[in-house]
Amino acid sequence: MSDPYYRTDLALVHDRGFGFHAELCAPGVLDLLAPVKARGGLVLELGCGTGLLTERLVAAGHRVIATDASPAMLAVAADRVRGATAEVRRLTLPDDPLPDADAVVAIGHPLNYLPDAEAIDRAIVAMARALRPGGVLAFDLCDLSWGEVRRGAPNLGRAGPDWAIITEFSTPSPDRFVRDMTTFVPDGEGRWRRDSERHENVLVDTSKVPGLLAGHGVEARVGAAFGAETLPPGLHVVVGRRAS
Repeated sequence: MSDPYYRTDLALVHDRGFGFHAELCAPGVLDLLAPVKARGGLVLELGCGTGLLTERLVAAGHRVIATDASPAMLAVAADRVRGATAEVRRLTLPDDPLPDADAVVAIGHPLNYLPDAEAIDRAIVAMARALRPGGVLAFDLCDLSWGEVRRGAPNLGRAGPDWAIITEFSTPSPDRFVRDMTTFVPDGEGRWRRDSERHENVLVDTSKVPGLLAGHGVEARVGAAFGAETLPPGLHVVVGRRAS
């Protein structure tokens, strides 16, 4: 069975053209993790993608286990942080076991790629259970409002010197947001290689997340940002802590 999300070409395009989200979120995430760094704690990153946030975490002095479900994304991430204090490994939510950690972080709404709301809840519970006493939880999640504000959104095309992508959007139901993406990258022989991926994101009522986490010992809030950044409408952040 082929990997459904972020095969080689889209991983390359994502890395070269979509690093702005990690750049926006990194300062706020690093501020939240300051107590973890002070005690030399371990950060577990879920959905690390090509390691854009991982690189910032390592540069700030954190010990990191960076994980993703996409081998193609992990290959880029491993090159990016090679020789640093980071371990890169494959992990697929919600069923793969999570190592215990002093912080669990995830940006780029990786939980919304899971097949349904029940799977997302299971992943959130697993994240809570992985937190050690005093641990910090920080992740972003697409709310139901993400689909509402993008209903009827026009198609989008972007390009760089060695990549291009065309994205078609659709909202087939209030809890689903779909992107049909076609990528173009050089094939090394003077031509452009084309590949297509369909990404379905499950949208959830983020207001229910703090209650779910409270049942597993983590006090959390839903907010609009990790720090001072401005995130897209409908993308909410969840920040929590397990009592010491």
